[in-house]
Amino acid sequence: MFKKTAFALAVVTAALVAAPAAHAQQFINVLTGGTSGVYYPLGVALSNIYSKSLPNSKSAVQATKASVENLNLLQAGRGEIAFTLGDSLSDAWTGKADAGFAQPLTKLRGIAGIYPNYIQIVASASSGIKTLADLKGKRISVGAPKSGTELNTRAVLKGAGLTYADFSKVEYLDFGVSVDLMKNRQIDVTLQSAGLGVASIRDLGTSMDIIVVPVPADVVAKIGDPAYQAASIPANTYPGQTAAVPAIAITNFLVTSSDMKDDVVYAMTKSVYDNLDQLVAAHAAAKDIKLENGAKGMPIPMHPGAEKFFKEKGLLK
Repeated sequence: MFKKTAFALAVVTAALVAAPAAHAQQFINVLTGGTSGVYYPLGVALSNIYSKSLPNSKSAVQATKASVENLNLLQAGRGEIAFTLGDSLSDAWTGKADAGFAQPLTKLRGIAGIYPNYIQIVASASSGIKTLADLKGKRISVGAPKSGTELNTRAVLKGAGLTYADFSKVEYLDFGVSVDLMKNRQIDVTLQSAGLGVASIRDLGTSMDIIVVPVPADVVAKIGDPAYQAASIPANTYPGQTAAVPAIAITNFLVTSSDMKDDVVYAMTKSVYDNLDQLVAAHAAAKDIKLENGAKGMPIPMHPGAEKFFKEKGLLK
């Protein structure tokens, strides 16, 4: 009798111990960017998608300084999925110290290429700035220190033959604060790397007359990095911008960690493309997220879970 009772207790105990493991909750922290950019609203939408479509999952959104911080957080195990610019991702993988990566971030794994960031240079009309050459001697905000935007700023200025020394004042500020300084006439120009129609620039354009400064294709070519491509900001993207403006674009990626399980990343990847309408509703930049482009141009190894998804879609061999 004692042996039977002991055995029964052992079975019950084993079942109780195993039950939490079988139903372990998956926490997904979505690393985004500043609240006035594009990463953040898309991250909120993505978090909502995951909370509804992934069983036993709990998702949250973290506002950050974007690409560089996001990648370092992933490496440190402090996030499950992140938005990042392609050039920052390449620099993180190789460990480019002056880009904010003290050593190679070997845990990073790709999920998908999503929409392009446009490196948008916006000046107050009263500043007299109309071309890149007119930037000399002006006051500029180049993005948060060593953020993806600031790295993009360095690249564009390099292509234009300019350095920070050519400006009378250089501020290292995020999108929202940069716009506030523009409104208060404390700076003349802000450079913002984001999807088209970013809220901060739309807000600025409703408060004052602005000029979207063109970046000619020859300047893009002089950067010497294939991650940067010549592009165009369509007419009427921002208030008062009545003509298309030559610009520069770079692909954004969704990235995860090698610590994430294959089946979870597969489900995360699938949920992105199954719910594109929700992402577009969160921000118009998501209109450029195309399934056929998802597996293209990934500068780091793709996570096996994402790889499985794109193979099923016939986009990877």
